[in-house]
Amino acid sequence: MISITEKTLQDLQFPTVLETISTICNTDIGKQKALEITPFKDKETLMQALMQTSEYVSSFQNNNAIPNHGFDAITHEIKFLDIEDSFLEVGSFRKIATISSTVNFLLSFLRKFEDYYPNLNARANQVELTKEIITMVDEIVDKYGEIKDNASPDLLSIRRNMNVVRGKVNQSFGSALTQYNALGYLDDIKESFVQNRRVLAVLAMYRRKVKGSILGSSKTGSIAYIEPEATLQYSRELSNLEYEEKEEITRILKQLSNQIRPFLPLLIKYQDFLSDIDVIAAKAKYADRINGILPKITEERRLYFREAYHPILYLNNKQKNEITHPQTIELHQESRIIVISGPNAGGKTISLKTVGLLQLMLQSGMLIPVHERSETFLFDRILTDIGDNQSIENHLSTYSYRLKNMNYFLKKCNRKTMFLIDEFGTGSDPELGGALAEIFLEEFYHREAFGIITTHYSNLKILANELPFATNANMLFDEKSLEPMYKLALGQAGSSFTFEVALKNGIPFSLINRAKKKIEVGKVRFDKTIATLQKERSKMEKTSQTLKEEETKAREEGKKMETINVKIKQKLESYQELYDSNQKTIYIGQKIEDISEKYFNNKNKKELLGEFLKIIEIENSKRKKATPKEAKAIIEKKKEVIEEITVHVEEIRQEKKEKKLKPVVVKPKAILKVGDRVRMLDGKSVGSIDKIEKNKAVVNYGVFTSKVSLDELEFVEAVKK
Repeated sequence: MISITEKTLQDLQFPTVLETISTICNTDIGKQKALEITPFKDKETLMQALMQTSEYVSSFQNNNAIPNHGFDAITHEIKFLDIEDSFLEVGSFRKIATISSTVNFLLSFLRKFEDYYPNLNARANQVELTKEIITMVDEIVDKYGEIKDNASPDLLSIRRNMNVVRGKVNQSFGSALTQYNALGYLDDIKESFVQNRRVLAVLAMYRRKVKGSILGSSKTGSIAYIEPEATLQYSRELSNLEYEEKEEITRILKQLSNQIRPFLPLLIKYQDFLSDIDVIAAKAKYADRINGILPKITEERRLYFREAYHPILYLNNKQKNEITHPQTIELHQESRIIVISGPNAGGKTISLKTVGLLQLMLQSGMLIPVHERSETFLFDRILTDIGDNQSIENHLSTYSYRLKNMNYFLKKCNRKTMFLIDEFGTGSDPELGGALAEIFLEEFYHREAFGIITTHYSNLKILANELPFATNANMLFDEKSLEPMYKLALGQAGSSFTFEVALKNGIPFSLINRAKKKIEVGKVRFDKTIATLQKERSKMEKTSQTLKEEETKAREEGKKMETINVKIKQKLESYQELYDSNQKTIYIGQKIEDISEKYFNNKNKKELLGEFLKIIEIENSKRKKATPKEAKAIIEKKKEVIEEITVHVEEIRQEKKEKKLKPVVVKPKAILKVGDRVRMLDGKSVGSIDKIEKNKAVVNYGVFTSKVSLDELEFVEAVKK
C-alpha cells in the first residue's frame, strides 16, 4: 500500500520511535524485529496489527492480563537441528521444552479469552498447540537440565555401578587416611584434591612408605600428594564407568535430537510467534506511555488529528516535567493543503512533523497520541523535504538538492499522496525561488495531493488564500511578549514578526528603521497588517479559551442542579404519597366518628354493622393485592418517609421557636378535664380525653388513641341532642 524512502523515515525521526520500542522488548529477537518495523503494504494486515496492539493495551486495564511471553532464543538450536546427524547438548533441550511450554500456555490462554483478544487469538491459531515436544524432553532431561538416571536402562545400570564404586573409593581412602595418620606420615592438612581426585597429603620424608601413586607435590616440596593403592584401583574402575556414562549420554542425546528434528518447522514458528507477541507488547507499552489510541480509519479522504502530540517531544518533556502543547490539524477534500507561516521557533516544523510521524506510525501498526474523535485515511506515499540536506559527497548545494527532491515529488505526487515540506522555496533568490515554489505548489494542488508546508514567502501565503481548497495557518504568538504560544490557528497567514523579534533581541531601533527603508513600503504594510490580524487572533483565542472554561463550569453547575431537582421531585412525590395516605386515614376516622355518634344516639347495632361493612367494601374496592415482597417494600418506604418528615418537622419547629415569628394573640384557654371533647389546634378530628398525666393528655379518637400536649388541644363544645 505505502511506498516510503529511507530519507522520509529519517526526516520524521521514525527510527527514534523504533529504538524506544526496541528497548521495551524483552527478547533480543523482539528488539531486532522492532528496529525493522516498516509501514504495512496492505490494509487488512495493517488493521489486524493495529487491533492486536489495541487488544494488548486493553489487557493493562482488565482482569485477564496476558501471561508472560519471555523466552531464551533457540536460534542456535534451530541451526543445529537443521544439520543432519548433529545432536544438541542437554541445556538446549531444556530451552526447547521451556519455549514449548510458554507457547502452549499462551495459546491456551488466548483461546480461552478469545472474546477479549480475537485478533491476538487469530495470530495464535497459526501455531499448533502440542505437548509432545515437552513430553519427550521431560522423559530424558530433568528441570535442572541434567540427564535423568532412568533415561535408558543402560544409563541407570552404569550410574548404579558408579555409586557403588564411589562408595568403595571413599571407604578405601578413609581406611588409608586413618592408617597413615596414625603412623604420623601425614601433614596437618591430611588430604587434598589433585586432578579432581582425592589424595593424601604425605610428608615428603615418608612418601616411600606410603603405597600408591604420586600425583604431585607442594610448591616447597615438603608435601607429596599420593593416591592410596587401594583407592587407585577403584578410581580406575570409576573412570571406566564415567566413560561409559558419557558414551551412553551421547547416544541418548542423538536419539532425542532425531526425535525432536521433525518438529523443527514448529519450533521456528514458536520462536517467531513469541517474538511477534514481544513486539506487540512493546508497541502496547509505548502506546500506554504516550496515551496512544486507535483513531477511526475511514475510506473518505480526510485527515483529522485532534489534540495531537508529537510522541518524541511528549516523552522528552514528560521527563523534564515540561508542558507539551497539542495541535489540531485537519485536511480534507475542500482543504487539501495547509500553508503554515509565522516567525521561527514558533513550532511550525514540529506541527508538520507531528502529522507526518503520526500517520507513519499508524500505518506501521502503532497507536498514536490523539483525541478519540480523530480520524484519518491511508496514504500510498508520504513525501518529505525537511532540513537543508546539503550534500558534500554529491557536490549538491541546499537549493540543488531541493530541486532534485521537487523533481521526485512531481513524479510520485498524486491524490493518494501526502507531502510535507519545511521552509518551502528557500535556498535561492527570494523572488525567483518563491516564483518556482509557487508553480510547484500549484502543481501539487491540481494533482489533489494532501500536504502541509511551512514558509516565510508572501506570494505562497497569497496563493494559499486564492486557491479554493488550500488554507493559510499560523503559529500564535503573544502580542505583548512575542513569545510563542505553540498553537496552530487555521484560516489566516502569520507574520514573521521580523522587526519585532529583532527589537526584542536587542537590535538597535535605529538600525531596524534603516532596514525598513530598504524594502518596499507595500511589503511592510502587508506584513504589519498580517501581524495586527495575528495579534487580534491571539486575543480572540484567549477569550475563546476563557469562554470555554466558563461554559464547562456552567454545564457542571447545570448538571448538579438537575440532580438536585430530581432528588427534590422524588422527595415531593414521597411526601405527597404520605400526605394522601394520612388524609385517607383522617377521612375514614371522621366517617367512623359519625357512625359512632349515630350509634350513640339510636343504639341500632344492625345499622352500625351495615355502615361499617359499607366503608370496608368501598376501601377494599380501591386496594390492589400486593405480593408479600411488594407489601414489605411499601412499608419500608413509608417508614423511611415518615422518619425523614419527622426530622424535617422537628427542624421547622425548632426554627420557629428560635426565630419567634409574628406575635400571636393568646386566647384564654379552657381548663381541660377527663371526658372533655377536644381536637388538635391545626386538626379536624375530634376525640375525648381518657386520661391526663402532668402536661399531656391521652385522647381517644375511637379507632386509635394519641398522647398529646395539653397546649396543642382546644375544647370542643358537645353537640346538642
